[in-house]
Amino acid sequence: MQTLRDLPALRTAVDALKSDGKPLALVPTMGALHDGHMALVEEARRHGRHVVVSIFVNPRQFGPNEDLDAYPRREAKDAQMLAAAGVDILWMPPVDVMYPVGYATNIGVSGVSEGLDGAARPGHFDGVSTVVAKLFNQVRPDVAIFGEKDYQQLAVIRRMVIDLNQGIDILGMPTQRAEDGLALSSRNAYLSEEERKAALALPRALGEAKRQIEKGDAVEGALAKAVATLAAHGFDPIDYVALCDAATLQPMAVLDRPARLLGAAKLGKTRLIDNIAVDPA
Repeated sequence: MQTLRDLPALRTAVDALKSDGKPLALVPTMGALHDGHMALVEEARRHGRHVVVSIFVNPRQFGPNEDLDAYPRREAKDAQMLAAAGVDILWMPPVDVMYPVGYATNIGVSGVSEGLDGAARPGHFDGVSTVVAKLFNQVRPDVAIFGEKDYQQLAVIRRMVIDLNQGIDILGMPTQRAEDGLALSSRNAYLSEEERKAALALPRALGEAKRQIEKGDAVEGALAKAVATLAAHGFDPIDYVALCDAATLQPMAVLDRPARLLGAAKLGKTRLIDNIAVDPA
């Protein structure tokens, strides 16, 4: 595995990989890799002859009071995991390579970015779409793999790729979970032992709301019950629990088409997100 940090070296290495005409897959990450990330790498192997993984903790997607400085970083361990998985290139640009002096361009995606995390974290998705567009330009993948845990992020990237005619297949990977059901996340490392137990209330509350909605109960009541459950387990603030159209992420008051149930809330100092599909059939 080549570990690269400057753009000319990356371009030379990518040109060499792509010279055989076989597809190249990209897995963008912010590091602190766990089994969920490695599942993305495994999926990338199924769709690309060559695999590039990026690790970049993107300052532009963190708000002023968020956890940029505290975000877990363990480059040596991450590199070992990726090398063992057969990754061809690990792309780890420093901030001044990604955003050199004088950098002045921002990419915003309207519509799907505006509610949910877009409302709770102003500017977040501009940071996401900007860095992902840059990664796509740098690596030039044929396919890119993202986890469905960040479902709104996936929707934003799909919209951006269509709108900018980037010609990249964007594949969503089902959320990877611990045995007890908690969605795998690098931020889970922040949780104390007691908070880790309480965190299970998030997937369980969403699961119960899904069951209620699918059997025909009122959406508003099911969502309110989920919020109350989270509050009872110490989540504060609760940014949202919402039923949204699976494609547009517009809120839904009635389950009459494929939907996604999404939740985000803070437990102690850790903000957790999760989502599950809701089927009108």
